[in-house]
Amino acid sequence: MIKIGLEKRVAMKFLHISDLHIGKRVNGFSMIEDQKYILKQILEIAEKKQVDGVLIAGDIYDKPVPSAEAVQVLDQFLTELAEQKRMVFLISGNHDSAERIAFGAQLMKGKNIYLSPVYDGKITKVLLTDSYGEIFIYLMPFIKPAVVRHVLEGELPETYHDAVKLVIEQMEIDHKKRNILVAHQFVTGAGRCDSEEVAVGGLDNVDAEILEEFDYVALGHIHSPQSIKRETIRYCGTPLKYSFSEAKQEKSVTIIECKEKGQVEIETVLLYPLRDMRKIKGTYLEITDRSFYQNKNAEDYVQITLTDEEDVLDGLQKLRVFYPNLMQLVYDNSRTKQSQIIEMAQDMEIKSELELFEEFYKLQNNQAMSEKQVDYVRKLIEEIKG
Repeated sequence: MIKIGLEKRVAMKFLHISDLHIGKRVNGFSMIEDQKYILKQILEIAEKKQVDGVLIAGDIYDKPVPSAEAVQVLDQFLTELAEQKRMVFLISGNHDSAERIAFGAQLMKGKNIYLSPVYDGKITKVLLTDSYGEIFIYLMPFIKPAVVRHVLEGELPETYHDAVKLVIEQMEIDHKKRNILVAHQFVTGAGRCDSEEVAVGGLDNVDAEILEEFDYVALGHIHSPQSIKRETIRYCGTPLKYSFSEAKQEKSVTIIECKEKGQVEIETVLLYPLRDMRKIKGTYLEITDRSFYQNKNAEDYVQITLTDEEDVLDGLQKLRVFYPNLMQLVYDNSRTKQSQIIEMAQDMEIKSELELFEEFYKLQNNQAMSEKQVDYVRKLIEEIKG
């Protein structure tokens, strides 16, 4: 356990961010300039809100082996946080190399930057103190069952839920104290979006019940800001939009203030990107009319849906004269609708009743059916069909 000796605060205040995905490209466009801009904005919020520390809940980089430029961006961000005298508590996510994230961890401690090590059976625990007493911060990197099986002996977990549950059970949590967990897992019930990596069949699910011991759970992995089961089990979401399924979202950072045991005040602060991500729909003539676009940011990333019955020749190149950061061009007309109807009909002919029900269940519940549920529905269908 790491004890941090600091002048006593009235109440600890933290800024919660995750899923920076530094170095990410979206539809072939580099997001590095946008990421630099938004990280600078986060630094300004940290200064304005006078937070004591920053919780960074995984997926720091977009790839396990990040580019030199991506590494420089993170280095600059952490350096400026250190210069502001802010503590940093950072874990690796499923997109990160745990070994690369942990590199230099011992050296970083001298600047109050705490990095989760590669999981070796123990979780880094940091002890802080304010006027309300002690706060324990647990840094749990992205946990896979295979990693836990490799490290621990005895009863070996087969599922993500069982693996995370076992890891938490070994933390020896003092339930009388205030406890914060920084984690990067998919908690059952969270709403997903297109920019996330999805495990087949929802096999990476972790139930929220195993997180009940913590006063606040700073989650990463899901890109949409949301709380699960209670307000204090929270995904802060990505600081930027990384898919058009997020076009209508407002991105933010989460600020928490830890008072007495069981009392955590939560505030969200909106982020304003260098370039927004927008959807545009209309005919070619409509969306290229000056009155349509003159009051909008011409540099925004856009997806354009043309409703013209005939394809516009060299449409992508022509539209980029008006919308230079056009990422996607699609058509929505009688031809494409008829094609969709045919594809859907063919799809339904190919798929079994069970497969169709599984798809319907996932659409309604934002998660796949469990094996028990699949077996139950299979037997029910067999009974109905006789």
